[in-house]
Amino acid sequence: MENIRSRLKFGSKGDDVKLRKRKSRLYSKEDKDIFNNGVLGVVVFSVVFRLINCLLVQTSFVPDEYWQSLEVSHRMVFNYGYLTWEWKAGIRGFTFPLFFAFLYKILHLLNYDSVHLLIWLPRIAQALLAAFADVKFFFLVQRLENRDVSRWVFFCHLCSWFSWFCCTRTLTNSTETTLTSLALSYFPLSGSKAYSSKKYLFLVALAVIVRPTALIVWFPLLMHHFCQEEQKLRLITHCYIPLGTLVLVISSLIDCFFYGKWTLVQFNFLKFNVLHGVADFYGSHPWHWYLTQGFPVVIGPHLPLFLHGCMLASRKHKILLATVVWTILVYSFLPHKEFRFIYPVLPFCMIFCGTSLAHLKAWRRSAAVALLASNLVLALYTGLIHQRGALDVMSHVQMLCDVSRNSTVSQPDVLFLMPCHSTPFYSHVHCPLKMRFLECPPDLGEEGYADEADRFYDDPLFWLRTSFPYKSSLPTHLVFFNVLEKDISAFLQGNGFRRTAEIFHTHVPEGRVGGSIFIYEKL
Repeated sequence: MENIRSRLKFGSKGDDVKLRKRKSRLYSKEDKDIFNNGVLGVVVFSVVFRLINCLLVQTSFVPDEYWQSLEVSHRMVFNYGYLTWEWKAGIRGFTFPLFFAFLYKILHLLNYDSVHLLIWLPRIAQALLAAFADVKFFFLVQRLENRDVSRWVFFCHLCSWFSWFCCTRTLTNSTETTLTSLALSYFPLSGSKAYSSKKYLFLVALAVIVRPTALIVWFPLLMHHFCQEEQKLRLITHCYIPLGTLVLVISSLIDCFFYGKWTLVQFNFLKFNVLHGVADFYGSHPWHWYLTQGFPVVIGPHLPLFLHGCMLASRKHKILLATVVWTILVYSFLPHKEFRFIYPVLPFCMIFCGTSLAHLKAWRRSAAVALLASNLVLALYTGLIHQRGALDVMSHVQMLCDVSRNSTVSQPDVLFLMPCHSTPFYSHVHCPLKMRFLECPPDLGEEGYADEADRFYDDPLFWLRTSFPYKSSLPTHLVFFNVLEKDISAFLQGNGFRRTAEIFHTHVPEGRVGGSIFIYEKL
């Protein structure tokens, strides 16, 4: 009886084992639930954050955001739109705009192809892709670092004003950066056990197809992987060659279909921009521009943290720092420079910034508040105010579509007297309205070459009078920056044009770009 009581009180040895197993399963389930809830929390937060990010970016950045993506996609689906000289020369691939064309086609088939959806759906798609990259980046850093450092790295990443400004735009640079972040999460970094050579190489190949310059960023990383790999021949024959060939063949087939002939855009891109120096046509900068202006602007208020983090960086992060230095160095040797070109290395820099914040024990909170506040000001100003007129003016132009459909006399005819590609085009109007702008293709050695925009700005009044000698040939609407008004005022008054709209563009007008955009209508 006493033995029975003892067993009831304390349980047998077998019962203890069962209890421990039951507790082990219980704790395992609890840990799994906590982990799953943590993943879900990061995913939901990232998606909501990037969707808000998307809605709060209502300004223009560079012409490629529209002319190398949405404008091409619009033409692919709706059979009207403008293709710039790059598409005629075969230096752009259709793989990137095909993604947006797919979205446009769905809207068209569902009869929901309103101009607002055509503008915002691609942006939302970019935002969701950026959110996915954010999640993968967070868990990559969590594998590389302790929990404290990974949180600060993610904080720095989300704080970046330039990422906020760029990541939801329909730019090849934005997609290149997103694909780079995704590929990095599968790359065999020191300390990261969850890697896959095939997955990261496929994403790298895709990034190169979207933008061939992605190879600049990935060259040192590919060399690092090759040197560290024990089975080098297997890596080449089972990963590098098959995946690279597969993606190249698929993109070539897509380009062949839309160009109507075999076109290797990656080779043409290299030939025109590097060998023939066509990129110089769009401006050149001194070799030190990225060091003195480009990189400090892109990394913004994070710069002190980045420099401090570089000094604290562990050996396993040296390859990431080497990649940042290599990318800036290579781009410094190219005459044409832009802020967006070095955007793909920005996530790499955030690892060093987060490491710095994690080590600033006493100053951490103050530094974090200052970082958030300074980046927030830049993000909101550049996203909501700076250079918004280029988009707002297209809303006014779009209203002419109703006039075009209902008019039985004169059809609207819009002429943009602005630096070429200053605004979007048919992708933001979505009706076959008669529109034209000042052409500015580079000199490709063609006979009789002339830059129409330069000829116009040399003598605006003369150009207008010779281009429209008869009143019957005049456009019904003129769109131009306010700085041009005084130069063509005689033409406007003499031909009965009156101003119907003034749209704010920027607080920092420069050269041919004014602070406001005027719309003039012929009476």
